[in-house]
Amino acid sequence: MNPAFSDRTFTMGQAAELLDVRQAFLRRLEEHDLLQPDRSGGNQRRYSQGDLERVSHICELVDDGHTLSGVRRVLELEDEVRMLKAEIKRLKHRDARR
Repeated sequence: MNPAFSDRTFTMGQAAELLDVRQAFLRRLEEHDLLQPDRSGGNQRRYSQGDLERVSHICELVDDGHTLSGVRRVLELEDEVRMLKAEIKRLKHRDARR
């Protein structure tokens, strides 16, 4: 994550330009529950640095030939692997204390 942008949010237009994608693509990601950007008081989308990184990863998966439903499954599996690795680390740490 770029520390210069860590607290900054971006409009849909800014996010699309930074990521070199169309705004319609960002809306499709929301429709497929792959992205949930924050909203401003005026209900405009506000994308965080984390959102931009997620979209970048999604673009890589799409470029690799995955459909958006396939991307959702890949992201779910990546989350599961992260959780399992954290659990393994916790258990190893606990066992090392014994």
